[in-house]
Amino acid sequence: MSEAPWPREELVARIRRIGEERYHSLHPFHRLLHGGQLKHGQVQAWVLNRFYYQARIPLKDAALLSRMEDPALRRSWRKRIEEHDGGPGNEGGIERWLVLAEAVGLDRNRVLRHEGVLPGVRFAVDAYVQFVRERSLIEAMASSLTELFAPAIHEERIAGLLRHYDFANERTLAYFKRRLTEAPEDVSFTLDWVLEHATTRERQEAVLGAVTFKTDVLWAQLDALHHAYVEPAIPPPGAFRLEHRS
Repeated sequence: MSEAPWPREELVARIRRIGEERYHSLHPFHRLLHGGQLKHGQVQAWVLNRFYYQARIPLKDAALLSRMEDPALRRSWRKRIEEHDGGPGNEGGIERWLVLAEAVGLDRNRVLRHEGVLPGVRFAVDAYVQFVRERSLIEAMASSLTELFAPAIHEERIAGLLRHYDFANERTLAYFKRRLTEAPEDVSFTLDWVLEHATTRERQEAVLGAVTFKTDVLWAQLDALHHAYVEPAIPPPGAFRLEHRS
């Protein structure tokens, strides 16, 4: 006999507990970044590698859209693609990230070609896209619930970068500022949908598994960066090489 589903508030509490224990805001690389302890080349490496993730978000959402048979659900979800790809009156998150990349001295075209991206970052991000394509719809949508935890890290990042790095200003940090309003809107819709459809313990546990998987994806990217550029600082063949400046 299967166990009874948790009350909605219990499922939400369990989701939030995953963020408290596993979100990548806890990673040592982010502590170094937000505390101004990374050298210029290490910041460049983060911006370059993180762009691979940013560029794959619309592909992930397009794959998810293709699986939604409800037109109303598709209409609600497709705004996420526009948030990153842009649209009328909105240059989009990808363009904002490219502004940041140029501000830290990276070549826009090389960033767009993903030159020098770490294998560990590629594997983690590609696994996320594959997860969304192959798992159940509720798992695919639930994986984006890490956005519940995103505003706090964006606020911390904006403050830390402005305090410690010369490249940081209103224009170069526009991506993070925009996500302070976009992410809560997106996750509110997703959470309501997930809570409505996670009607069995099995589905609820699948939701928790999806959120846990997504935190692993985010954490693995920073593991790759930390290993390549901080300790032991051994970038793999073909990876971005640090500039010799502080």
